[in-house]
Amino acid sequence: MDDAQLRTVWQQRQLYEPATPLRHPLAVLMKHKLARRVKQLSRLATVWDEVIPEDIADHTALESFHRGVLTVMVDSSSHRFQLQTMLLGGLMDMLRERFAGPLNKVRLVPGQFHAIDLAGAPRYEV
Repeated sequence: MDDAQLRTVWQQRQLYEPATPLRHPLAVLMKHKLARRVKQLSRLATVWDEVIPEDIADHTALESFHRGVLTVMVDSSSHRFQLQTMLLGGLMDMLRERFAGPLNKVRLVPGQFHAIDLAGAPRYEV
């Protein structure tokens, strides 16, 4: 056997440390961190669709819910102003009554979004 063959045999017999699968840490992250937040956001989406008028709801998208603050993306400044006025006029109380969790504040942010994703499915399911 020449040196190249010996080196190949030696490399093949070396013990390799197995790669740590990401399955367990990702499962813990999904179960304990993200699942709870997604569940609350889906409940909020249901309440949001019940309370907000349809002509304004079509121009909004629920972006996140963290520590009692609901972040809503609004696609135009006129709809953002209408929604802010409605929230100050009693809509916030209606949202708090219907949502079982803590809802301290609704933060409105400007932004563009699409009602459907690339596959043609709704952006979020209620």
